[in-house]
Amino acid sequence: MSKKIYLSSPTMHGEEMKFIQEAFETNWIAPLGKNVDEFEKEISGYIGVKNGAALISGTAALHLAVKWIGIKPGDIVFCSDLTFSATVNPVSYEGGVQVFIDSEPDTWNMCPKALEKAFDKYPHPKAVIIVHLYGVPAKIDEIKAVCDKHNVPLIEDAAESLGAKIKSRQTGSFGELSIVSFNGNKIITSSGGGMLLSDNETAIKKSRFWATQSREPFPHYEHKEIGYNYRMSNIVAGIGRGQFLHLEEHIKIKKHIYHTYKKAFSDLPVKMNPYTNESEPNFWLSCMTLNENCGKTPSDIIKALGEINAEARPIWKPMHLQPVFTDRDFIFINKNPVSDDIFNMGLCLPCDIKMTEDQINLIIHTVRGVFGV
Repeated sequence: MSKKIYLSSPTMHGEEMKFIQEAFETNWIAPLGKNVDEFEKEISGYIGVKNGAALISGTAALHLAVKWIGIKPGDIVFCSDLTFSATVNPVSYEGGVQVFIDSEPDTWNMCPKALEKAFDKYPHPKAVIIVHLYGVPAKIDEIKAVCDKHNVPLIEDAAESLGAKIKSRQTGSFGELSIVSFNGNKIITSSGGGMLLSDNETAIKKSRFWATQSREPFPHYEHKEIGYNYRMSNIVAGIGRGQFLHLEEHIKIKKHIYHTYKKAFSDLPVKMNPYTNESEPNFWLSCMTLNENCGKTPSDIIKALGEINAEARPIWKPMHLQPVFTDRDFIFINKNPVSDDIFNMGLCLPCDIKMTEDQINLIIHTVRGVFGV
């Protein structure tokens, strides 16, 4: 069997070892240290916010964002429906109740009109959590306008969209709080890890306090609040710093893969994941949807790619269809939910940074073969 072609695997460059070695030489192996401090400065500065807290995962960052907003048991939180469960699970950690908001077809992200409809039904939610799905910026100006109109804080999940822009402004800079992820499959990785970001210095300082077991400043161990073991290690931060040097390079390659696919499939009954003219995705994942009644299914393509040892996956299953959330409300405005259609007819194509042109052409040939061309 040919060498496996991954969906999106880590790509190391060597500079990572420089920062790791420095951590070893200074014996800063445990959480905190120079790499953590510098990584926070580098990422927050790049995104354009004043403060960042490096944590063990994007999920941990979302949990602390939810906690800072003050979500309590029974509080309503409006959440993107088409996403990975890590976006919405932290609401449950604090006892909140998710209300899922359908997607719109132009970006696959939260629909501003459906969000406004949700406010009609639930006038006093505690927060709105939006996602920039697969690295494509949401209609963030419209969503933020709705949130501001109703005086409700926006939490921005930019886990998949580091480096993506809308109107030349980085995603992750629009929310009262925002998060990015450095998981192994992301545009850059620290093997794991994430970061909480905000212009609100008090929010970040308090989150760092919670993330280090809420230890009070006493010579003994004193705790007045429940805390968490969420801080990023100096080794992990070193990997992230080395990866960050190659972020723009990674985006360029991902963009090339996306547009190569788009051109190659232009005569097929499919559409690549869309984005608006005012946005610049980071093209983290190249996805497609099949036209209805085209005679083929996403499973047909996933199976064909599997036969050449290439990894492809279904689109995220919408949250309102997840068994764990069957009791949650779902707000949509179309006859058929947009997120359902994307899930039913969509898939994620291999877009690994290390793919060769021959491998990309093999994937194109295989997908076209499914349609008999």
